[in-house]
Amino acid sequence: MELTLVTSAFCGACARTRSVLAEATRYLPDATVTEIDVARDPDAAEALEIRSTPTVIIRDATGAAVFRAEGVPTVPQVLTAAVKALPS
Repeated sequence: MELTLVTSAFCGACARTRSVLAEATRYLPDATVTEIDVARDPDAAEALEIRSTPTVIIRDATGAAVFRAEGVPTVPQVLTAAVKALPS
């Protein structure tokens, strides 16, 4: 499963979201976290239809998005969403 974190340099909430994802991935050994900075990669941000930072997107093995959160999610929210990304 892939966890995508979309950030911006001026975003204080992005640092908190990094911490949430770091904590959550302790329980998700097969998860990959990819961070996209909207200033460095505006095309990727546009393709993902990012409206604000931070935004977290969780995808399953097929690449389908099973969770999307704008703002800082909680660890339980990330873990609950991650269950949806696990293979059947």
